[in-house]
Amino acid sequence: MAKVEIIELLIDETKEEMGINAVSVVESPAIEENFIALQKHEVELKEVDTEKRILMGAALIPNKQIYRKNKDKEFYIYFSEDTVRKASELFLMRSNQNNATYEHERKMLEGMSVVESWIIEDEKLDKSVKYGFNLPKGTWMISMKVNNDEVWKKVKEGEVKGFSIEGYFVDKYDMSSHEEQVLIEKIKQLILQNDKYTLESYTDYPKEASDNAKIALRYAEENGWGDCGTPVGKARANQLANGEPISEETIARMAGFERHRQNSQKELGDGCGRLMWLAWGGDAGIEWAQRKLEQIRNNK
Repeated sequence: MAKVEIIELLIDETKEEMGINAVSVVESPAIEENFIALQKHEVELKEVDTEKRILMGAALIPNKQIYRKNKDKEFYIYFSEDTVRKASELFLMRSNQNNATYEHERKMLEGMSVVESWIIEDEKLDKSVKYGFNLPKGTWMISMKVNNDEVWKKVKEGEVKGFSIEGYFVDKYDMSSHEEQVLIEKIKQLILQNDKYTLESYTDYPKEASDNAKIALRYAEENGWGDCGTPVGKARANQLANGEPISEETIARMAGFERHRQNSQKELGDGCGRLMWLAWGGDAGIEWAQRKLEQIRNNK
Protein backbone atom coordinates (compact mmCIF):
# COMPACT_ATOMS: atom_id res chain seq x y z
CA MET A 1 0.00 0.00 0.00
CA ALA A 2 1.43 3.39 -1.03
CA LYS A 3 2.32 5.77 1.75
CA VAL A 4 0.00 8.77 1.93
CA GLU A 5 1.93 12.03 2.07
CA ILE A 6 1.46 14.39 5.03
CA ILE A 7 2.05 18.03 4.09
CA GLU A 8 2.45 20.97 6.45
CA LEU A 9 0.90 24.20 5.19
CA LEU A 10 2.56 27.53 5.99
CA ILE A 11 2.03 31.25 5.46
CA ASP A 12 4.50 33.18 3.33
CA GLU A 13 4.31 36.61 4.96
CA THR A 14 6.18 38.23 2.05
CA LYS A 15 3.06 37.80 -0.07
CA GLU A 16 0.00 39.84 0.82
CA GLU A 17 -2.46 37.28 -0.53
CA MET A 18 -1.21 34.62 1.89
CA GLY A 19 -3.27 33.84 4.96
CA ILE A 20 -6.99 33.75 5.67
CA ASN A 21 -9.13 36.16 3.71
CA ALA A 22 -12.60 35.17 4.93
CA VAL A 23 -14.60 32.79 7.09
CA SER A 24 -17.37 30.78 5.48
CA VAL A 25 -20.34 29.09 7.15
CA VAL A 26 -20.71 25.69 5.51
CA GLU A 27 -22.18 22.24 5.72
CA SER A 28 -19.35 20.39 3.95
CA PRO A 29 -15.72 21.27 3.10
CA ALA A 30 -14.21 22.20 -0.24
CA ILE A 31 -10.65 22.70 -1.48
CA GLU A 32 -8.89 23.61 -4.72
CA GLU A 33 -5.13 23.18 -4.82
CA ASN A 34 -3.71 25.49 -2.13
CA PHE A 35 -6.98 27.33 -1.68
CA ILE A 36 -8.07 26.14 1.73
CA ALA A 37 -11.67 25.72 2.83
CA LEU A 38 -11.78 23.58 5.93
CA GLN A 39 -14.91 22.68 7.86
CA LYS A 40 -14.68 21.36 11.38
CA HIS A 41 -15.71 17.73 11.21
CA GLU A 42 -16.24 16.88 14.86
CA VAL A 43 -16.85 20.35 16.26
CA GLU A 44 -20.14 21.99 15.45
CA LEU A 45 -21.04 25.62 16.01
CA LYS A 46 -22.58 26.52 19.34
CA GLU A 47 -25.30 29.07 19.85
CA VAL A 48 -23.69 31.33 22.43
CA ASP A 49 -26.64 33.68 22.59
CA THR A 50 -29.83 33.07 20.56
CA GLU A 51 -31.13 36.58 20.94
CA LYS A 52 -27.82 38.22 20.05
CA ARG A 53 -27.21 35.72 17.22
CA ILE A 54 -23.63 34.92 18.10
CA LEU A 55 -22.02 31.65 17.05
CA MET A 56 -18.79 30.20 18.41
CA GLY A 57 -16.54 27.61 16.86
CA ALA A 58 -13.01 26.58 15.94
CA ALA A 59 -11.52 28.20 12.85
CA LEU A 60 -8.29 26.14 12.86
CA ILE A 61 -7.08 23.24 14.99
CA PRO A 62 -3.27 22.76 15.10
CA ASN A 63 -1.59 19.51 14.05
CA LYS A 64 -4.87 17.93 12.98
CA GLN A 65 -4.33 15.82 9.86
CA ILE A 66 -7.02 16.55 7.28
CA TYR A 67 -7.54 14.18 4.36
CA ARG A 68 -7.56 15.68 0.89
CA LYS A 69 -7.66 14.35 -2.66
CA ASN A 70 -6.57 16.30 -5.72
CA LYS A 71 -7.28 14.35 -8.92
CA ASP A 72 -5.50 11.01 -8.31
CA LYS A 73 -3.29 12.25 -5.49
CA GLU A 74 -4.34 11.53 -1.91
CA PHE A 75 -2.68 13.36 0.96
CA TYR A 76 -3.13 14.89 4.39
CA ILE A 77 -2.53 18.50 5.33
CA TYR A 78 -2.02 20.10 8.73
CA PHE A 79 -1.15 23.42 10.35
CA SER A 80 1.35 23.86 13.18
CA GLU A 81 0.50 25.88 16.31
CA ASP A 82 2.75 28.66 15.07
CA THR A 83 0.96 28.84 11.70
CA VAL A 84 -2.47 28.81 13.35
CA ARG A 85 -1.49 31.73 15.58
CA LYS A 86 0.07 33.62 12.68
CA ALA A 87 -3.07 33.07 10.56
CA SER A 88 -5.33 34.40 13.32
CA GLU A 89 -3.17 37.49 13.79
CA LEU A 90 -2.95 38.33 10.08
CA PHE A 91 -6.72 37.84 9.71
CA LEU A 92 -7.35 40.70 12.16
CA MET A 93 -4.35 42.83 11.18
CA ARG A 94 -5.67 42.93 7.61
CA SER A 95 -9.19 43.82 8.82
CA ASN A 96 -10.83 40.73 7.34
CA GLN A 97 -13.27 40.18 10.22
CA ASN A 98 -16.25 41.35 8.13
CA ASN A 99 -15.43 39.00 5.25
CA ALA A 100 -17.84 36.07 5.34
CA THR A 101 -19.39 33.75 2.76
CA TYR A 102 -21.88 30.91 2.60
CA GLU A 103 -20.53 27.62 1.21
CA HIS A 104 -17.54 29.47 -0.25
CA GLU A 105 -19.55 31.37 -2.82
CA ARG A 106 -17.75 34.36 -4.32
CA LYS A 107 -20.29 36.84 -3.00
CA MET A 108 -19.55 38.31 0.41
CA LEU A 109 -22.41 38.19 2.90
CA GLU A 110 -23.85 41.24 4.60
CA GLY A 111 -24.34 41.30 8.35
CA MET A 112 -21.63 38.76 9.26
CA SER A 113 -18.72 39.73 11.49
CA VAL A 114 -16.13 37.97 13.61
CA VAL A 115 -16.55 39.78 16.93
CA GLU A 116 -14.18 37.69 19.03
CA SER A 117 -10.97 35.81 18.27
CA TRP A 118 -8.58 33.98 20.57
CA ILE A 119 -6.11 31.12 20.85
CA ILE A 120 -6.78 28.40 23.43
CA GLU A 121 -3.94 28.60 25.96
CA ASP A 122 -5.35 26.25 28.61
CA GLU A 123 -7.47 23.28 27.54
CA LYS A 124 -9.26 23.07 30.89
CA LEU A 125 -9.75 26.72 31.79
CA ASP A 126 -10.49 28.21 28.37
CA LYS A 127 -13.93 29.83 27.99
CA SER A 128 -14.75 27.42 25.13
CA VAL A 129 -15.03 24.58 27.69
CA LYS A 130 -18.05 26.34 29.18
CA TYR A 131 -19.88 25.88 25.88
CA GLY A 132 -19.05 22.19 25.51
CA PHE A 133 -15.91 22.33 23.40
CA ASN A 134 -13.00 19.96 24.04
CA LEU A 135 -10.22 21.33 21.88
CA PRO A 136 -6.41 21.22 22.11
CA LYS A 137 -4.09 24.02 23.13
CA GLY A 138 -3.30 26.30 20.19
CA THR A 139 -6.75 26.08 18.59
CA TRP A 140 -7.98 29.32 16.99
CA MET A 141 -11.49 30.08 18.24
CA ILE A 142 -13.86 32.71 16.88
CA SER A 143 -17.30 34.07 17.71
CA MET A 144 -19.37 35.39 14.81
CA LYS A 145 -22.24 37.86 14.95
CA VAL A 146 -25.00 36.87 12.50
CA ASN A 147 -27.21 39.81 11.52
CA ASN A 148 -28.12 38.11 8.25
CA ASP A 149 -31.65 36.68 8.51
CA GLU A 150 -31.17 34.19 5.67
CA VAL A 151 -28.01 32.75 7.21
CA TRP A 152 -29.54 32.66 10.68
CA LYS A 153 -32.47 30.67 9.29
CA LYS A 154 -30.01 28.14 7.85
CA VAL A 155 -28.31 27.93 11.24
CA LYS A 156 -31.63 27.23 12.96
CA GLU A 157 -32.55 24.59 10.36
CA GLY A 158 -29.21 22.79 10.76
CA GLU A 159 -27.94 23.57 7.27
CA VAL A 160 -24.85 25.28 8.68
CA LYS A 161 -22.66 23.06 10.83
CA GLY A 162 -19.27 24.67 11.03
CA PHE A 163 -16.89 27.47 10.24
CA SER A 164 -14.56 27.14 7.31
CA ILE A 165 -11.55 29.22 6.40
CA GLU A 166 -10.79 30.71 3.00
CA GLY A 167 -7.28 31.70 2.04
CA TYR A 168 -3.99 30.82 0.46
CA PHE A 169 -1.13 28.86 1.97
CA VAL A 170 2.08 27.34 0.70
CA ASP A 171 3.24 23.83 1.46
CA LYS A 172 6.45 23.29 3.39
CA TYR A 173 8.41 22.16 0.34
CA ASP A 174 7.58 25.30 -1.63
CA MET A 175 8.22 27.47 1.41
CA SER A 176 11.61 25.86 2.00
CA SER A 177 12.54 26.56 -1.60
CA HIS A 178 11.39 30.17 -1.24
CA GLU A 179 13.28 30.71 2.01
CA GLU A 180 16.41 29.23 0.49
CA GLN A 181 16.15 31.54 -2.51
CA VAL A 182 15.77 34.55 -0.19
CA LEU A 183 18.88 33.44 1.71
CA ILE A 184 20.83 32.97 -1.53
CA GLU A 185 19.85 36.47 -2.62
CA LYS A 186 20.94 37.95 0.70
CA ILE A 187 24.31 36.20 0.51
CA LYS A 188 24.71 37.32 -3.08
CA GLN A 189 24.09 40.94 -2.05
CA LEU A 190 26.64 40.63 0.77
CA ILE A 191 29.17 39.26 -1.70
CA LEU A 192 28.49 42.14 -4.08
CA GLN A 193 28.80 44.68 -1.26
CA ASN A 194 32.09 43.13 -0.19
CA ASP A 195 33.38 43.24 -3.76
CA LYS A 196 32.46 46.93 -4.05
CA TYR A 197 34.77 47.71 -1.14
CA THR A 198 37.57 45.55 -2.55
CA LEU A 199 40.24 47.58 -4.33
CA GLU A 200 39.90 45.46 -7.44
CA SER A 201 37.30 43.11 -8.84
CA TYR A 202 37.39 41.07 -12.01
CA THR A 203 34.99 40.13 -14.78
CA ASP A 204 37.38 38.60 -17.30
CA TYR A 205 36.46 35.00 -16.51
CA PRO A 206 35.63 33.03 -19.67
CA LYS A 207 32.14 32.90 -21.14
CA GLU A 208 32.23 29.13 -20.75
CA ALA A 209 32.42 29.60 -16.97
CA SER A 210 29.23 31.67 -17.08
CA ASP A 211 27.59 29.12 -19.37
CA ASN A 212 28.48 26.31 -16.96
CA ALA A 213 26.90 28.22 -14.06
CA LYS A 214 23.76 28.77 -16.17
CA ILE A 215 23.55 25.01 -16.85
CA ALA A 216 23.67 24.36 -13.10
CA LEU A 217 20.96 26.94 -12.40
CA ARG A 218 18.69 25.58 -15.16
CA TYR A 219 19.06 22.06 -13.82
CA ALA A 220 18.31 23.21 -10.26
CA GLU A 221 15.27 25.15 -11.45
CA GLU A 222 13.85 22.07 -13.15
CA ASN A 223 14.89 19.44 -10.59
CA GLY A 224 15.72 21.31 -7.40
CA TRP A 225 19.06 21.48 -5.60
CA GLY A 226 18.19 18.59 -3.32
CA ASP A 227 20.91 18.25 -0.68
CA CYS A 228 23.54 19.71 -2.98
CA GLY A 229 25.58 22.78 -2.27
CA THR A 230 25.53 25.58 0.26
CA PRO A 231 23.83 28.96 -0.10
CA VAL A 232 27.27 30.43 -0.87
CA GLY A 233 27.79 27.99 -3.73
CA LYS A 234 24.35 28.75 -5.14
CA ALA A 235 24.96 32.47 -4.84
CA ARG A 236 28.26 31.97 -6.68
CA ALA A 237 26.43 30.28 -9.56
CA ASN A 238 24.10 33.28 -9.83
CA GLN A 239 27.06 35.65 -9.74
CA LEU A 240 28.95 33.87 -12.53
CA ALA A 241 25.82 33.35 -14.65
CA ASN A 242 25.08 37.09 -14.54
CA GLY A 243 28.63 38.12 -15.40
CA GLU A 244 29.03 40.04 -12.13
CA PRO A 245 32.44 41.23 -10.84
CA ILE A 246 34.22 38.95 -8.37
CA SER A 247 36.93 39.70 -5.85
CA GLU A 248 40.33 38.13 -5.29
CA GLU A 249 38.89 36.26 -2.32
CA THR A 250 36.16 34.78 -4.52
CA ILE A 251 38.70 33.81 -7.16
CA ALA A 252 40.73 32.05 -4.46
CA ARG A 253 37.64 30.08 -3.41
CA MET A 254 37.01 29.11 -7.04
CA ALA A 255 40.60 27.98 -7.42
CA GLY A 256 40.29 25.95 -4.21
CA PHE A 257 37.29 24.10 -5.62
CA GLU A 258 39.86 22.04 -7.54
CA ARG A 259 39.70 19.57 -4.64
CA HIS A 260 36.28 18.43 -5.93
CA ARG A 261 37.49 17.62 -9.44
CA GLN A 262 37.28 13.86 -8.85
CA ASN A 263 33.48 14.14 -8.81
CA SER A 264 33.20 16.55 -11.73
CA GLN A 265 32.83 13.98 -14.51
CA LYS A 266 29.69 12.35 -13.17
CA GLU A 267 26.36 12.88 -14.87
CA LEU A 268 23.99 15.57 -13.63
CA GLY A 269 21.62 13.87 -11.20
CA ASP A 270 24.25 11.39 -10.04
CA GLY A 271 25.02 12.90 -6.69
CA CYS A 272 26.10 16.52 -6.23
CA GLY A 273 29.56 16.52 -7.76
CA ARG A 274 28.77 17.54 -11.34
CA LEU A 275 26.08 20.04 -10.38
CA MET A 276 28.27 21.98 -7.94
CA TRP A 277 31.33 21.77 -10.21
CA LEU A 278 29.31 23.56 -12.90
CA ALA A 279 27.89 26.01 -10.33
CA TRP A 280 31.44 27.14 -9.54
CA GLY A 281 32.23 27.63 -13.24
CA GLY A 282 33.23 24.12 -14.28
CA ASP A 283 36.62 23.29 -15.82
CA ALA A 284 36.83 26.67 -17.57
CA GLY A 285 36.01 28.70 -14.45
CA ILE A 286 38.20 26.85 -11.98
CA GLU A 287 41.21 26.65 -14.30
CA TRP A 288 40.83 30.38 -15.04
CA ALA A 289 40.65 31.09 -11.29
CA GLN A 290 43.91 29.21 -10.69
CA ARG A 291 45.71 31.18 -13.40
CA LYS A 292 44.15 34.48 -12.36
CA LEU A 293 45.01 34.04 -8.71
CA GLU A 294 48.63 33.35 -9.53
CA GLN A 295 48.74 36.42 -11.82
CA ILE A 296 47.20 38.68 -9.14
CA ARG A 297 49.64 37.53 -6.47
CA ASN A 298 52.65 37.83 -8.79
CA ASN A 299 51.67 41.41 -9.60
CA LYS A 300 51.47 42.21 -5.91
